[in-house]
Amino acid sequence: MTHQTRRQFLSTGAGLVIGLSLPLGARAQSGAAAVLTRDDVSEGAFAPNAFVRISADDTVTIICKHIEFGQGPYTGLATLVAEELDARWDQMRAVSAPANQELYANLFFGLQGTGGSTAMANSYTQMRQAGAAARAMLVAAAAEQWDVPLGEITVSDGEVRHEASGQNASFGSLADAAAQQSVPVEPALKNPSEFKLIGQDLPKLDTQEKSTGKAIFTMDIAREGMQTVVVKRPEVIGATVTSYDDSAALEVPGVVAVRQIPQGIAVYANSTGAALKGRSKLTVEWDTSNAETRTTDQIMADFSAAASEPGVVVEESGDSAAALSDAAQTLEAEYHFPYLAHAPMEPLDAVLELKDGKAEVWMGAQFPGIDSGAIGEVLGIGAENVSMNVMLAGGSFGRRAQTSPQIGLEVSQIAKAAGGDGAWKLVWTREDDLTGGYYRPLTVHTLRGGLDAEGNITGWENTIVNQSIMLDTFMDQGNSEGKDPTSYEGSTKMPYDLPALKVNWVRQKSPVSVLWWRSVGHTHTAYATETFLDELLEMAGKDPVQGRLDLLKPDMGRDRAVLEKVAEIAGWDGNRVKGDRAYGVALHESFSTYTAQIAEVSDEGGMPRVHKVWVAVDCGVAVNPNVIRAQIEGGIGYGLGTALFNELTLGEGGVVQQRNFDTYRMLRINEMPEVEVAIIQSDADPTGIGEPGTPPIAPAVANAWRALTGTAVRRLPFTSAGV
Repeated sequence: MTHQTRRQFLSTGAGLVIGLSLPLGARAQSGAAAVLTRDDVSEGAFAPNAFVRISADDTVTIICKHIEFGQGPYTGLATLVAEELDARWDQMRAVSAPANQELYANLFFGLQGTGGSTAMANSYTQMRQAGAAARAMLVAAAAEQWDVPLGEITVSDGEVRHEASGQNASFGSLADAAAQQSVPVEPALKNPSEFKLIGQDLPKLDTQEKSTGKAIFTMDIAREGMQTVVVKRPEVIGATVTSYDDSAALEVPGVVAVRQIPQGIAVYANSTGAALKGRSKLTVEWDTSNAETRTTDQIMADFSAAASEPGVVVEESGDSAAALSDAAQTLEAEYHFPYLAHAPMEPLDAVLELKDGKAEVWMGAQFPGIDSGAIGEVLGIGAENVSMNVMLAGGSFGRRAQTSPQIGLEVSQIAKAAGGDGAWKLVWTREDDLTGGYYRPLTVHTLRGGLDAEGNITGWENTIVNQSIMLDTFMDQGNSEGKDPTSYEGSTKMPYDLPALKVNWVRQKSPVSVLWWRSVGHTHTAYATETFLDELLEMAGKDPVQGRLDLLKPDMGRDRAVLEKVAEIAGWDGNRVKGDRAYGVALHESFSTYTAQIAEVSDEGGMPRVHKVWVAVDCGVAVNPNVIRAQIEGGIGYGLGTALFNELTLGEGGVVQQRNFDTYRMLRINEMPEVEVAIIQSDADPTGIGEPGTPPIAPAVANAWRALTGTAVRRLPFTSAGV
C-alpha cells in the first residue's frame, strides 16, 4: 500500500483526521447527533478536509458536509464510514461541517451544497475511503505497538485484535498512536459481499435528540444581548419601499429600533413578540411599478398564449409534425400547474453575531459557502472572517437552496443597518414564508400525440412554458445556450421509444421569484407526460402497465425492472377498476433513481381518496433501506397533499392569497395512504432518494381517478380542477 505523511495527506485532500480531543464527545448521547460549533472546530481538534474523528472515549464522529433537515445524510454518511472502519453503530456520531467551499465541496457541484438528491451519491466513495483510511491507521498503530505483522490484525465491532497473541484494543485506546501513522493514499475498500452495515435498517442518528427535544435548531440559539428582528416585506412581489412611518411601532414596549434594509423595513426588539407587534404597527407605502400585479389567472392565460411561440427546442427526433399530420388518431391536452410554496415546518431564520470585525452565524444553510461569502461582502469583513455553523433544519424541500444567498444577505443587512457589534436573530413567520416568493414556477404544458391504425404512438410534441430558475443567476455559467434543464427535465430523455418527438421550452419572465421545489422540474413534467401517455394507451386499448413495458427502449432495463416489480407487488392483473376502487400507474426517473408507483383510489365526496400506494425503487446500493423507505413515504405524502390541495395564487393587484396552513392545506395524517416499498437490489453506486418519490404519485392518482370517473385532470390541484 502506498503511504504518505500526514502533512502530505492533508494537503492533497484525502479527508481524514484522528484526534485525541473531541469536545463533542462529552455531550454526545448514544445514537444522537450534535451540532458542530466554532468551539468544536479548534486548533488540534479539526484539520482541513477531515471527515472522521476518533476520540479517547471510543466515539467515532463523522463530519457531514451535507445539511441534515430530515433526509438522512448524518445516518447515511456515518454508515459508509462505519462500514469501512468496522465500527459498532452505537459508537457513531455525526456533526455538521462548517462553511468551507474548498474542503467540503459537493463533488457534483464544485461548491459546498446540498441538493438535487446528491448527498449520498457524491459522498459514497469519499466517505468509504475516509473510513478505510482510519481503519488502516488503527491497524498500523496496533501492529507497531504489538510488534506483529499487519496482515495478522483484524478489526470487528469497534475492536482491533491479534488472535495469535490474544491482544486487543479499542479504537479510542489506539487513537493517539494511529494519528501518528502514515495515511494510505488509496486505502482498499470492501467488496460489497463483505458489507455488514450497508444495506441494514440502522436507526437514524438524529432521531433521539429530535424526539426528546435535545436537538438544537437556529431558533434555540441565544447570544448575549441578542435582538430579535422581523422584516416587513411587500404583499406584492417585487414592490419596493417608498416611505414608512415607524412612530407607532417604536411605542411598542421591547421594540429597540426600526430600520430600512433592501428587503423591507426591519423591526429590532428584545423579544419575538415585541418584534411582531411592532411590525404590525408599521405603515409602509410601496412602489409597485416593477412588481407582479397580474392575478394568477392572468399569468396562466399569458403563459398559455405563449405556448404557441417558437421557444427553444430542447429535444427532437424524427419529424413529429408529419407524424401527427398522418396519424389515424390524435390527442391534444393542455396542463396548468400553479405556483407552489415549499412550506417546511421550520420557516427561515438565522442568527448573526458581529464582534471585532468577525462574524459568527448560525443557520440551516444548504449552500453555506455562498451565504458566508455574501455575509462577508455585505459587512465588509471578507468571507475569511465569517464562521458558519450549519444547523439542523426543520425541512426545506428546496427552500433553503438559493440561486442567491437570500437569508445570508438579509441577516447581514440587518447587522449592517444596526452598525457596530452585536447579535441579531432574524425570524420569518409562516406568513412571511408563504407570501415571500421563491415558489415552484407556475407552468403550462401543451401536448399533442398521434396513433396509427394499430394503436402505436407515432408522434409526440410537448411545449413547456414557465420561468427559469437558473438563468441569470450564479448557476448560469454562460454555457447554457439559453436553456435551463430544471424547467423541463423529465419531459426530455424519456425511457419510451417514440419514433417522432419534439420538446419545446418557452421561457417567461415575472417579478415573482421562483426556486427549486422538491424534485424540481420533474414535479410537473412527470404529471404531464405520464397522464398524457396513459390517455394515449387507453385510446389504443392497451393495458397501462404492459403498454409502458412495450414502449420501453431496449436499454431501459432499470425502468423495466421497477415497473415489473411494482406490478408484481400490487398484484396488477389489467383490471383498472375493481368495485369502488381504481388503480393508476406512473413510471418516472429523476436524479438517476428509477421509480414506479401504483395508486389505489376511490371517490370520496367528489375527491380522490388514496388508500394504498405500491412503490418499486432502484436507487443503486441501498445504504440504509430504512431511510429509503422513509424518504419514499415522505415524498409521496408531500406530493399527494400538493396534488390534491396546494396552490399559491395571486389575487387582485398581485396580492398573495394564501398565508398559513388554514389556506395552504397540508395532507392530514388520516389522509396518508398505506405505502408498500420494494427496493430493487443493486450493486450500482447510490443515487438520489430525497426527491424521486414525489413525481410519480400525482400522475398515478390522476390515472386511477380517470379510470374511475372518466375525468382527466389537467389542472392541479384537484380542488381547483372541478373534480
